[in-house]
Amino acid sequence: MTTTPRAVTSRAQGATVWLTGLPSAGKTTIARLLGDRLKAEGHRVEVLDGDEIRRFLSAGLGFSREDRNTNVQRIGLVSEVLARNGVLCVVPVIAPYADSREAVRLRHAKSGTPYIEVHVATPVEVCSERDVKGLYARQAAGELTGLTGVDDPYEAPVDPALVLATQRQTAPESADAVYAVLAERGLV
Repeated sequence: MTTTPRAVTSRAQGATVWLTGLPSAGKTTIARLLGDRLKAEGHRVEVLDGDEIRRFLSAGLGFSREDRNTNVQRIGLVSEVLARNGVLCVVPVIAPYADSREAVRLRHAKSGTPYIEVHVATPVEVCSERDVKGLYARQAAGELTGLTGVDDPYEAPVDPALVLATQRQTAPESADAVYAVLAERGLV
């Protein structure tokens, strides 16, 4: 019996694109647009939506600082494992604390996996107007406490790869700007 050697294919370069910002900043919309473009180009892509991860992988966690950090570390682990195995991971997640995001960045650095932090820097007033999930209205009505950026801190990134002012550009323009960073770094 003769066997035919399998074709050798080059392993695609993975990376994590970490979109952090306030609730209703536009993170998920940008992530989905970017993910769709990357998939259309034939890249292996996963969008790890913070809300979906919290519902399944982090079910049972609350919103204390410790629980939020645990949630971010879980997402960071999943994104790093996928990225180091050739997947472009796009991660729209609030991740309010700098030390927690730094731990995710270090996890990527230890494995030599590209990590791109993007600050979706939408002002809280604009986020409150958008109020995609009704969180700001619930907080204003006294039905919700611990809302990031209102009565719980959000520590903005000090040195992100990209800052998106979504109040001044469309979601497609924001997604294009993130894509440009990936292209500049040779990741697409």
